[in-house]
Amino acid sequence: MTVPESALVFDTGPLRHFSNKGWLGVLRFVAGQRPVYIPDSVESELNEATEYVSATRAVLDAEWINRHRSTDLDYIEAFAHLENRLVVGRKNRGECGVLAMGQIYKCEVVLDDAEPRTIAAEKCIRVTATVPLLCEAIRTKQLTTVMVEALADDLLESKYYLPFGRGGFRSHVLENGLLDWDEL
Repeated sequence: MTVPESALVFDTGPLRHFSNKGWLGVLRFVAGQRPVYIPDSVESELNEATEYVSATRAVLDAEWINRHRSTDLDYIEAFAHLENRLVVGRKNRGECGVLAMGQIYKCEVVLDDAEPRTIAAEKCIRVTATVPLLCEAIRTKQLTTVMVEALADDLLESKYYLPFGRGGFRSHVLENGLLDWDEL
């Protein structure tokens, strides 16, 4: 299975938290015409999460999210190499699949965790995170700053890690050059 370079490949965290707080449609909207994929390792993590939070089922039922299941040797080797580096117990298998897809298919990956982002940079994998993705949606006028602030605060309530606290979206993106005043 070939994945287009234009694809966005999501890790478990953003999908799980957006769906649990009712914001999954925002990710679909922000992706626009870009195809969205998850590797089978993320699908497995999401299936496990449905045992605790049923709203996660919305991700698995979403027709706009493509599943990647591959027996391609290059993909399997990339996954295995990443698995040796990242997996602890049952954690981080999703990140391995996301990174392997980015490495093999040259598509952009959506990861929020520091260590997988570091690996992506080392391997020259195109990577973004939740906050820059939302900032791009503000910049292109797909979403308003007020809406994204509410969304970010909602995600924080669900114990999702973002690099700022409640009410801190605007100051964070300005301080880190993700948006300019005139874009807010």
